[in-house]
Amino acid sequence: MANTVQIVFQPSGRRGEIEAGKSVLEAARILGVGIEAACGGARVCGKCRIIVETGRFEKLNLTSAADHVSPVGDVERKFLTAEELERGYRLACNAFLNGDLVVTVPEESRSAKQVILEKGRDRKIELRPAVKTVTVQLVSATLSDFRDDARRLLDALEKETGLRGLTIDFPVLRDLPSILRENEWKATATIWQDKEVIRVSPGERKTSLGVAIDIGTTTLAAFLCDLTTGAVLAKSSRMNPQIGYGEDVLARISYAMSEPDGREKLQDAIIGAVNALTAEMTGKAGFTSQDVDEMVLVYNTAMHHLALGLNPRYVGRAPFAPAISAPLDVKARDLGISINPSGNIHSLPVEAGFVGADNVAVLLAEEPYNSEKVKLIIDIGTNGEIDLGNKERLLSTSCATGPALEGAQIAFGMRAAPGAVERVKIDPLTHEPSYKVIGQDEWYPLPDDRRPTEPKVGAQGICGSGVIEAIAAMYRAGVISKAGRIDAKLNTPRVRRSESGKLEYVLAWAKETAIGKDIVITQGDIRAVQLAKAALYVGAQYLMERYGVDYVDEVILAGAFGSYIDKESAMAIGMFPDCDLSRVHAVGNAAGDGARIALLDVEKRREIAKVARRVEFIETAAEPDFQKKFMDAIAIPHAKDKFPHIE
Repeated sequence: MANTVQIVFQPSGRRGEIEAGKSVLEAARILGVGIEAACGGARVCGKCRIIVETGRFEKLNLTSAADHVSPVGDVERKFLTAEELERGYRLACNAFLNGDLVVTVPEESRSAKQVILEKGRDRKIELRPAVKTVTVQLVSATLSDFRDDARRLLDALEKETGLRGLTIDFPVLRDLPSILRENEWKATATIWQDKEVIRVSPGERKTSLGVAIDIGTTTLAAFLCDLTTGAVLAKSSRMNPQIGYGEDVLARISYAMSEPDGREKLQDAIIGAVNALTAEMTGKAGFTSQDVDEMVLVYNTAMHHLALGLNPRYVGRAPFAPAISAPLDVKARDLGISINPSGNIHSLPVEAGFVGADNVAVLLAEEPYNSEKVKLIIDIGTNGEIDLGNKERLLSTSCATGPALEGAQIAFGMRAAPGAVERVKIDPLTHEPSYKVIGQDEWYPLPDDRRPTEPKVGAQGICGSGVIEAIAAMYRAGVISKAGRIDAKLNTPRVRRSESGKLEYVLAWAKETAIGKDIVITQGDIRAVQLAKAALYVGAQYLMERYGVDYVDEVILAGAFGSYIDKESAMAIGMFPDCDLSRVHAVGNAAGDGARIALLDVEKRREIAKVARRVEFIETAAEPDFQKKFMDAIAIPHAKDKFPHIE
């Protein structure tokens, strides 16, 4: 048995080298990963559930296997069902390491919940849903009227609405006779797209529910809406459980193709999360999942394929052709989604290989295609999507920013959860930092006379917005050069060499943290952010060149990351081209807003389907001067381009 093993905790992305023989719970504590353990590890509560992932994880450069931890013991058989054990569930307190491991900490076991952005802009949405309810009084069956129950219902609906040619989905027929007679032949039909009856309820049913979900690579944000009023009845969010199979879409595609049942595992994971979110929201609002009649899903192209069970192999390789780009309507029962089985799951169209339905949803929310102004829209995530244009012309591209901007693959990076450093300032004279932690109002470090004995939430790591601010602050304070190199000559203990001899900057001393370790920004961290921000910048630069403009009228930052980062810090490191900061706006979860608009307004679905077909996709990596532009953009803020608005 090796003396040490590598362990990666998902979805936090925390990774470390741990002494073999230690439990997964001990490893979590060492690395600052929050796992619920009400009994403190005494093996009597059963709360510290984890999932051991299996297979080769190329991005992580390790192989994880069930036998890389100790065998299942009696304690685990007491708390875990046979089905859970089959699915790889273990108790962190009772699983001891003897090999490299990838572990997923499921939602219910996490003590530190990630901050996931659900809120977008306040938008006026016209209410024209695909689903409507019609209450009718049928003529009861008699010996002189030989019409069947289905015909009787369809005739009553035609008389009430004028709709001809309606069909009834087969599962609705099963209980139709008893439902019609339950309330003396008065019933409410739920009709989809003026084509199909998808539910019949006894008496008068006033409420019809719909769900819109933005399925991101890292997070899911869901909205429960009343389709008769447009009101949002509940919201919910959670981490994408597929993270256990890879932090980015290429890693997941690789897992889906290389592992037995890989595709099925990934689909089951996301469908399970969708069902859990739906149950949680409907429960909050006093309903059940079966009361939901329609769902709209938006996602990037890889997530689209993995959620729908489509073969993703060719999305991940040139020319990145999706299985289908057109909008889709799939019966809930065909996907295993636990709503009205006759309800439809609507997917917005895919633009191109790596510009998916989530970007179409952003366009639907922001409507640059109806604007006179030239707008640059950047949806920043593990994969960045960029749109540029107005009502005359629309261009789009995508760029692989990687997980660095979300805190992953950063030495002390973590998701945005309590304990993560989210804001950073550095004094340009003393090079001393101050920082703010999620969950605390105070800026640290506090003076000795104000420092509590045990901080409520000590620093555990640094999230994406904190990484951006830290690097921008280091550049402003002269800690790093334009090339991103840490200045080894600075007279400050904050700059030092690690055990491997590489330079790093100490953001928080061990005594200030909750993990008992110095939290540092390494030279490698800076480089990872430089690569990510260069990808975004070059993408925007190519779109502007192709469009024929030197500047844009407005920059829109969409998504959770775009809403939490400081726009001045983002521009200071060169994440996007120079612009008047008063014209840079964060719009929250625009993809979630777009999904909600599509749920509530079927005319907007048709509108955006047409727009998606005329957006011009630019494959920037295929441009002959891409490498030169990319190298220039790695510099902070840029090797050549000027930034007069932040001089």
